[in-house]
Amino acid sequence: MSSDLLEALTALEKQKGISRDVLVEAIETALVTAYRRNFNQAQNVRVDLNMDAGTMKVFSRKDVVEEIEDDRLQVSLEEARKVNPLYEIGDVLEEEVTPRNFGRIAAQTAKQVVTQRVREAERGMIFDEYVDRQDDIVNGVVERLDPRNIYVSLGKVEAVLPQNEQIPSETYRPHDRIKVYITKVERASRGPQVFVSRTHPGLLRRLFEMEVPEIYDGIVEIKSIAREAGDRSKISVSAHDEDVDPVGACVGARGNRVQTIVDELSGEKIDIVEWSDNPEIFVANALSPAKVLDVLVNEEEKSTTVVVPDYQLSLAIGKRGQNARLAAKLTGWKIDIKSEADARELGIYPRTVVDEPEEYQEEEWSGDDFSNEESATESGQDVADIDLYEDVQADDGETEED
Repeated sequence: MSSDLLEALTALEKQKGISRDVLVEAIETALVTAYRRNFNQAQNVRVDLNMDAGTMKVFSRKDVVEEIEDDRLQVSLEEARKVNPLYEIGDVLEEEVTPRNFGRIAAQTAKQVVTQRVREAERGMIFDEYVDRQDDIVNGVVERLDPRNIYVSLGKVEAVLPQNEQIPSETYRPHDRIKVYITKVERASRGPQVFVSRTHPGLLRRLFEMEVPEIYDGIVEIKSIAREAGDRSKISVSAHDEDVDPVGACVGARGNRVQTIVDELSGEKIDIVEWSDNPEIFVANALSPAKVLDVLVNEEEKSTTVVVPDYQLSLAIGKRGQNARLAAKLTGWKIDIKSEADARELGIYPRTVVDEPEEYQEEEWSGDDFSNEESATESGQDVADIDLYEDVQADDGETEED
């Protein structure tokens, strides 16, 4: 083996990051192929590369048998024991068969095989690198477009941005720099295939982790995300520290944090609400910016009926039902929105008071029509007011008689 080959292996190991063992295995495979092809040999052979000594030898391998059926693959026990008396039936006899001009022929034939193995090793390394980055956000450059897909360069590999993963309101041009979310990495014949997205909710999560230190540090947690890419999204957050306002941390001073994310997503509106384990509070928060009067919860069906002021009904439902739809996705609860007038007509708002004594619920209060002191006292009216009321009636009667 020439010193040039050893130097080439060392250079490949440093430049490509491929281990020498992988390269040696590729060369050995190439030399076996070269030997069989150029010397018309069908027997089993083994190539031994000694990297330290820089030598290369080819050995034929034959099975030791009692009766020979194929002399290219088998050798008799008698012949084998001429080489070494210790051979037994079933052993493998190896003999060196390295041709004199094998080095030149091997180099020519092995070149293509070695190149292929090196390429495969590189693809394996790239696959391992990007499969570890699945569900993560990366920077890319738009390379080319076709009617269905956009191809984004991530450096070592070209990723595919399918049409259904593109934000409808965005226009992509070659050389545009964009952030994408890696959704899937697959092995393919031409190398690893990486699929990315601009519409995945995970992109929004990663952007907030990048822009909000409290989320990255685990002080604030993103509980759920509901997204209609390019139009509007809702995100619920909670804080593990009582002294931290989770919504304020995400919005940032003068809204600079959330505005950076809005700009990255081409003006997509983002509602940030505080998460709560109380469904009444959480659903009311999720319908922001609409004002909620009451939330009636049905635990069995995991549904809610929300009462809003009449003038807030359209705001609560949103354009084409978007606000209510996103709120339902965010909370995981079915949401039925009623106006205050409709809720009163149905008798579900205001709620019936259930924590007062039964006599108060059954007795009708007729305003200030009190007949005596006892009834006034039960209804909470001061007795002095009754006495004053009777004195006034007496004075009025004396005046009429005069």
